[in-house]
Amino acid sequence: MTEQQTIFLAKSEIKANDMEHKRKVAFNIQKYNDSVVKGKQQFANLDLARRKAKNIKWKTIENLDTYLEQFEKNFTAHGGKIIWAETAEEALQGILQICREKNTKQVVKAKSMVTEEIHLNDFLAQNGIDSVETDLGEYIQQLDGEPPYHIVTPAMHKSKEDVARVFHEKLGTEPNLTPPEITKIARRNLRKKYITAEVGITGGNFLLADIGGVCVTENEGNARLTTTFPKTQISIVGIEKLLPSINDLQLFWPLLATFGTGQNLTVYNTIFTGPRKADETDGPEEMYVILLDNGRTNLLRKEVRESMYCIRCGSCLNACPVYKNIGGHAYGATYSGPIGSVITPHLKGMAEYKHLSYASSLCGNCTEVCPVKINIHEMLLENRSIAEGLHLNGFAENITWRLWRDAMMSRRLMNLVGPGMKNKVVNKLFSDSWGKHRGDLKFAEKSFNKMWKDRKKS
Repeated sequence: MTEQQTIFLAKSEIKANDMEHKRKVAFNIQKYNDSVVKGKQQFANLDLARRKAKNIKWKTIENLDTYLEQFEKNFTAHGGKIIWAETAEEALQGILQICREKNTKQVVKAKSMVTEEIHLNDFLAQNGIDSVETDLGEYIQQLDGEPPYHIVTPAMHKSKEDVARVFHEKLGTEPNLTPPEITKIARRNLRKKYITAEVGITGGNFLLADIGGVCVTENEGNARLTTTFPKTQISIVGIEKLLPSINDLQLFWPLLATFGTGQNLTVYNTIFTGPRKADETDGPEEMYVILLDNGRTNLLRKEVRESMYCIRCGSCLNACPVYKNIGGHAYGATYSGPIGSVITPHLKGMAEYKHLSYASSLCGNCTEVCPVKINIHEMLLENRSIAEGLHLNGFAENITWRLWRDAMMSRRLMNLVGPGMKNKVVNKLFSDSWGKHRGDLKFAEKSFNKMWKDRKKS
């Protein structure tokens, strides 16, 4: 058992039996589900929209090299600068070099999962640069010293009382503040940072190849402030975020909003095509886009290629029974839930993270709710097959499952063992996993097979 698997099992056991944690998550996810039902009503034919979106992403990924070059050409034509980063370290060093050239001591950062992926805040802190999260959920998590809990809602696991506690402990505010009071304090603290920061950092929801544009979608306006006041803007984006044309946004923006938060359209949708022009009144003097691979080309293998279609809406997390029981932090990875379990082993190493692909009931609900119809549960099975083909499961595990398979597929062997023996074998064999928090299984005195034979005799 790997270190990551041991940690995953330990954290999962704690959270799966934490009733208060499960209550908070269930409450917040139910609010999401209610909103999504309403949001879907804006589509005259939702299934057609999803199939069209999947076809566009298929076209993009099949021609990824062409669209990346087209994006670079069009973005640099408007005065922007491109940095190609094969690894997280290359991306970090590229950002550090820019910050040092600008003599930067502080940066403001909009919500971005890819910056979490490369652990940007910790890296900048180690180099004497203060990085401030400006998204309210991310700001709460940064104050509390925790990574984001969810792809879309970073502090989903916290109640309003939890947030008030964080502000009281970290900022010295009055205890038991209301949500409006908390928001006002965050706004007051963060607005000072926008004015003094030399560099603003964002991610990107989509890259538009035909115009060389970076799309940033948000609900709070913090990303616009992050890109307006600082003289230098850095957008770090995964190479899979490409769309062929700006015209594709009329489909992808509503899909992202509906499946992400249940809105018809997110409040702020901005397209950046480079630094401020001579006739423009605001925006950065310099703009960089870092195109990050960091293992994404590993996802181009045919078994999991569809995972690159993901638009990071988070809907599969909210639908997953495993995620709802163990929470986002148990996964020990930037991308949690079903889609995280598909891509993390390829981004960070199959040997260390193969166990995530087994953390699924394979109910298929993740596939059902995906806005671009990614076959997530099938790719979880493919990951298991890949791990087995690489001989990563261990001799004892392989033998155990082979014997289990042979027994379950043989009616003759099943009939040889009576219910008493079945009870003993199953309840003893799985006493530490299944039986630890559950009562013993009890097999019926007569199997269906035996009852069917008796019925035919009579």
